[in-house]
Amino acid sequence: MEWKKGNTFATTAFVSYGFFWLSLVALLLLPKVVPNVTATTEPALGYYLAAWGVFTAVMLVGTFRLSRALQFVFGSLTLLFFLLAYEKFNETGAAFKHATGWEGVVCGGSAMYTGLAQILNELHGKTILPLGLVKK
Repeated sequence: MEWKKGNTFATTAFVSYGFFWLSLVALLLLPKVVPNVTATTEPALGYYLAAWGVFTAVMLVGTFRLSRALQFVFGSLTLLFFLLAYEKFNETGAAFKHATGWEGVVCGGSAMYTGLAQILNELHGKTILPLGLVKK
């Protein structure tokens, strides 16, 4: 409902990443449940993830006027997409995959913190959890 508040950034983020998850599930699941659908190759999946990394990097630029918390979320998500893409293009060891997984956990945790902080701060009308708002 962010579009009703005129929040173009949040609308774009929520719709885009919602479609990311739907399309990723379709890419991975359709070949398993629909006959004659060819599975996505690793390099193709790498390009898919890299494209999302580029999109997320552009969204990161948009956070420069919002908050440090969102900058961290989008910065770590950009890094995560590129690490995942790298892994699809190259034969990486278990250590690289584990490090990428932990980076994803950090990104997800920062996103949860940021979302909860925005909710609590708005509900209380004051800063409960700091977001590092950028002065305009």
